Amino acid sequence: MHLRNKTAVRVLFAFWLLAFAATLLAHSQQPASSGPTKVQATPVPSDVDPNDPAVPVWARPAVPVTPAQPPATAGNTPSKTQPGTLPPDLQHEGGVVGQVTKGDKGFVYRQQVEEVTLHATVLDQKHHMVTDLAQRDFTVYEDGQPQQIKFFGREDVPVSIGILVDNSGSMRTKRNAVTKAVVNLVQGSNPNDEVFIVNFNDEPYLDQDFTDSIPKMRDALERVDTRGGTALYDAVYAAADHLAKSAKRQKKVLLVVTDGEDNESRMSLEEAIRAVQNDQGPEIYTIGILGDEGKQRRAKRALEALSVQTGGVAFFPKNLDEVDEISRDVAHDIRNQYRITYKPSNPQSNGGYRQVKVVAHAPGYRDLEVRTRTGYYANQETNRASSK
Repeated sequence: MHLRNKTAVRVLFAFWLLAFAATLLAHSQQPASSGPTKVQATPVPSDVDPNDPAVPVWARPAVPVTPAQPPATAGNTPSKTQPGTLPPDLQHEGGVVGQVTKGDKGFVYRQQVEEVTLHATVLDQKHHMVTDLAQRDFTVYEDGQPQQIKFFGREDVPVSIGILVDNSGSMRTKRNAVTKAVVNLVQGSNPNDEVFIVNFNDEPYLDQDFTDSIPKMRDALERVDTRGGTALYDAVYAAADHLAKSAKRQKKVLLVVTDGEDNESRMSLEEAIRAVQNDQGPEIYTIGILGDEGKQRRAKRALEALSVQTGGVAFFPKNLDEVDEISRDVAHDIRNQYRITYKPSNPQSNGGYRQVKVVAHAPGYRDLEVRTRTGYYANQETNRASSK
């Protein structure tokens, strides 16, 4: 995924390198010292982000090495983290699973994946959302085998959201409606959500990294450069990678808005779906402004595959006026899901793809429909971060 500020960074570093070379020349002309010399780190200019991909690795500030901790012995046993010290979206009933540390960007939760968390939406016969079920009403199956639920809840937790908007030439007249819809989605979401914006045509561009600032999101969405083709699968792959590496929330979502079929990606649809099918991968909601359905069958199938496999929903509005309403539906859906955690009876260390199905039965309801991810690839370490 590309950033749009690489040129400015390279110009700044050109001047910095010249100054660095001059400093080296001056030091080389000094007489050798008889004692050991302490090497001073050359500072990076204050107006350059050392985390920018355009900055060479060797030019970034050194990271101090943390001494290894001594093994736990009698009298030297590490204390357990108490549930009350964590943000709500990382707490489990009866304790905390995994190792929690506090980094520069908040709490970081690293877990050798022994548990799987599913976010599930339940609908009745009339497709109305059902939000009053209890743990006893659910059964989880992995590869056809019932699993024991370790944690159950339904709470409105903060979410890390990636919004991917088609910036190809055919979207020129649709961008204003899309911008309005996305802003309304964010305003209808949890106030502690974090959002990043990716505009994509023949390549994906990260035009706004994680933020809760609506003005910044609006600026990124209005950065219209409608040209080129549609590299949808590449954009999904890059956004999923960004979520996995940088998201601070446990729950993750991608919203994709496009008006056509992918015609530029290096990745295939299968590779894009594989990128999000880990045990903590994002749900994907898609909005396909496709027009003539007969001419867009492949595009519709691709958007449906991305959504169904991950527990999201694919929407196909008949006109631009419906996009705004759909965005509100997505926000409502995200905020009213059940969270179900279970420890697979087949150890995660065995790896492989696992099919998942959740069934719900409750008095007073008939034929409840549960929407969640259809499966995941096991034995993948999950790093989760959550702000304080």
